[in-house]
Amino acid sequence: MLSYPNFINSHQPFQFLLSNQPTRFLFPTTFSRVSSYGKCRSNSVSLLFSLKNRKGNGFGVKASLQSSEEVSDAVGVDGGSVVLPQPYSVKIPVGDRHILVETGHIGRQASGSVTVTDGETIVYTSVCLDDVPSEPTDFFPLSVNYQERFSAAGRTSGGFFKREGKTKDHEVLICRLIDRPLRPLMPKGFYHETQILSWVLSYDGLHCPDSLAVTAAGIAVALSEVPMSKTVAGVRIGLVGDKYIINPTTEEMEHSELDLMLAGTDSAILMIEGYGNFLSEEKLLQAVEVGQDAVREICNAVEALVKKCGKPKMFDSIKLPPPELYKHVEEIAGDELVNALQIRNKIPRRKALSLLEDKVLEILTESGVVTNDAVPRSNAETIAEILEVEDEDEEVIVDGEVDEGDVHIKPTPPKPTPLFSEVDVKLVFKEVTSNFLRKRIVQGGKRSDGRTPNEIRPINSRCGLLPRAHGSALFTRGETQSLAVATLGDKQMAQRIDNLIGVDDFKKFYLQYTFPPSCVGEVGRIGAPGRREIGHGMLAERSLEPILPTDDDFPYTIRVESTITESNGSSSMASVCGGCLALQDAGVPIKCSIAGIAMGMVLDTKEFGGDGTPLILSDITGSEDASGDMDFKVAGNEDGITAFQMDIKVGGITLPIMREALVQARNGRKQILGEMMNCSPPPAKRLSKHAPLIYIMKVKPERINLIIGSGGKKVRSIIEECGVEAIDTDDNGTVKIFAKDLASLEKSKAIISNLTMVPSIGDIYRNCEIKSITPYGAFVEIAPGREGLCHISELSSGWLAKAEDAFKVGDRIDVKLMEINDRGQLRLSHRALLPAADLENSSAEQPAGKLTDDTSASQKSYDKGFSKKDTTSSKRRSEDDSVIPSKKFIRKLVSSSQDKPFTNKDKIKKSSNKAVGSVSGKDESSWVSGEPQN
Repeated sequence: MLSYPNFINSHQPFQFLLSNQPTRFLFPTTFSRVSSYGKCRSNSVSLLFSLKNRKGNGFGVKASLQSSEEVSDAVGVDGGSVVLPQPYSVKIPVGDRHILVETGHIGRQASGSVTVTDGETIVYTSVCLDDVPSEPTDFFPLSVNYQERFSAAGRTSGGFFKREGKTKDHEVLICRLIDRPLRPLMPKGFYHETQILSWVLSYDGLHCPDSLAVTAAGIAVALSEVPMSKTVAGVRIGLVGDKYIINPTTEEMEHSELDLMLAGTDSAILMIEGYGNFLSEEKLLQAVEVGQDAVREICNAVEALVKKCGKPKMFDSIKLPPPELYKHVEEIAGDELVNALQIRNKIPRRKALSLLEDKVLEILTESGVVTNDAVPRSNAETIAEILEVEDEDEEVIVDGEVDEGDVHIKPTPPKPTPLFSEVDVKLVFKEVTSNFLRKRIVQGGKRSDGRTPNEIRPINSRCGLLPRAHGSALFTRGETQSLAVATLGDKQMAQRIDNLIGVDDFKKFYLQYTFPPSCVGEVGRIGAPGRREIGHGMLAERSLEPILPTDDDFPYTIRVESTITESNGSSSMASVCGGCLALQDAGVPIKCSIAGIAMGMVLDTKEFGGDGTPLILSDITGSEDASGDMDFKVAGNEDGITAFQMDIKVGGITLPIMREALVQARNGRKQILGEMMNCSPPPAKRLSKHAPLIYIMKVKPERINLIIGSGGKKVRSIIEECGVEAIDTDDNGTVKIFAKDLASLEKSKAIISNLTMVPSIGDIYRNCEIKSITPYGAFVEIAPGREGLCHISELSSGWLAKAEDAFKVGDRIDVKLMEINDRGQLRLSHRALLPAADLENSSAEQPAGKLTDDTSASQKSYDKGFSKKDTTSSKRRSEDDSVIPSKKFIRKLVSSSQDKPFTNKDKIKKSSNKAVGSVSGKDESSWVSGEPQN
């Protein structure tokens, strides 16, 4: 046998294959460890050790001798220098433009890496695999991370921390878009942990990066060593008018009736997710067909790229449970498994299946075919024993061996019974259970709970169960239950979105979904929402958005919380139904009711005794979701679809299957909507007495600053003085007052009206305070912050030598606006409101044109601003500057305020605190309020 020193000096490579996962050592001059099935480049002789855990076959050693030239060619060595992968690029037509796909430029040490460019938006994605396989499991160890770096748009984060940190919700949603089409194609039995990392390196604000990220991930996996035979690509489809657009720009999406993300292969659809404005099933299918054609073109172009620079696939790393184990499990559990699957309730059925699994393990362990050891007993030899070098001439003679000269015949030991690991048994038991469930549905036409394929579970719902909540509903469908709560608030309750382009965006409606472990009868950790919770919450949120009123009609910020209190499938669609009822109970004037349903499928029915036609299931349960081939969620009403999400767990489905599923889903929605109409007690459909009151008024935009004040000082003082919750102002002159009670709202409304009013000549102001007295008259405050001069001659019907003779600071009088000069100064008169008899007497008593010497100078300076011309122009200006009529708004009752800005009336109308059931068309401002009713 070749000794170690001779081997080193032989300059010939020697390879020990000890596992499917090579750990490579390079002697004598270099040491290198490369990723699985990577290539080590060097002129030196390489010793490659590979540890292989092969169930039932023990460890094997294989020597491979190659020439130095062969090694050099295989690993790309040229004169001792490392030859890096060559860059490749290809332009692929997508819609009305091309995307540029490049590889070999960035991330060359990754198993696969690629950059995809659309316009000036660039997404970089890498794929890496762990060298050592993880423990076998029924869930492929795939992780996806997507990040939008603010530097891509030439900015930094607006927060205190400038480094990108926790993944944002919209980034989580894109991670899910990448994961969902790739996971079904990952081969069973491949347990090497796989990580996909994606970054937005450049963003032009025009071309969205999310669809590019899906395509980039699919291409990177296709170029890598992951043993996935199909290429995945993704596109977005928009609908502008009657035209379907592939990967529409952000400007085009503003006018689109549809937002559809589609991912698939060249022959099948793997994932769709999208939202529409009551889109018909036929239009949705047309959009899917357009998207599938675009995906096919991308996949075909990528296949050509993979042939040029793709890496060898690790197909020999796939380790499936031995086929004979399936026979053992079916023989032991067959009859009892059929009985367990007929248990209708989820928890008893789950416990029965768990006990049966333990029984199978116990029987197989006692029979000696299953071991709990990490390494089966037949593979229990150590590496040291395998690598032990013995003298070639040494023979070990066993007692009883026959000596026939130079030939020594050794007795053949008996073959050990094949041993299986406990993990293999659990994987096989789950798969056998799934097959039995599918067979029962296909052959017997009955599901676990006894329903037919298109039958909906029993539904009941109730509203108003939480007395202090603004709106609440409990929606129950079978063993799935959602507690939905709606809360109304002001602008401060809106959710701020820190997005890539740096424009502050506020969400005034958001739905938050919570899935506690108690809803499935388990114990678990409670923490931040997971990716599943964020994804389900967004699906339900986008389902309900099209039925919400506009901000002008209902300016509340709306938050809906859906807590899943029971779960056995389709909890996101239960959140849609419960959220719709909660909105109605909160008094939100929605356009119509919305329901959601989850559809399932058994694709290959021939395998289970059927005729081969795919079997579509309505309102699937958790076990049917896990064992089925499709999870297709559809939300909408009888007329159209508002949101949809489809995940495929097999190689993909075709358009005819999707058409059948959509028709069956529409029939299911109609039935669910009918059951929601029977809600008992029904939704209140009026604002709760605990909801905030809102008053909306319109002022001149240039007067908004009078309300805000320096640094917001004025608006804060109004909030504190009146006790209102918030006052929102807009640059267009809209003012919204949020209050908990009517009194505080009325008080703040009066202050703002006075601050922003435009005085008109002839207006009368009652009970106005004298703020100061001068030798030539008194300054009277007609509104907070607005004062005018009441000349000494206009203070009394009689002649006054000094104003102090009749009035003092703090006295209150009624005045009438007589003139407004070009500087906005007001000239008031108290004398004009005195009785006519007093005026006649005063004209005889008062010396005409008499002013005291100490007042004449200051009076003349003030009078310079007034003239006949000024009076005429100020009248015209006053008419033009009348308060803008505001659009009325909402609440449980809409109350007519009876208050108008001060106009040419002889009498001031006071605000009415009485709420009425209708709004007068003459109102210039309106409010959502009124006496809260029980």
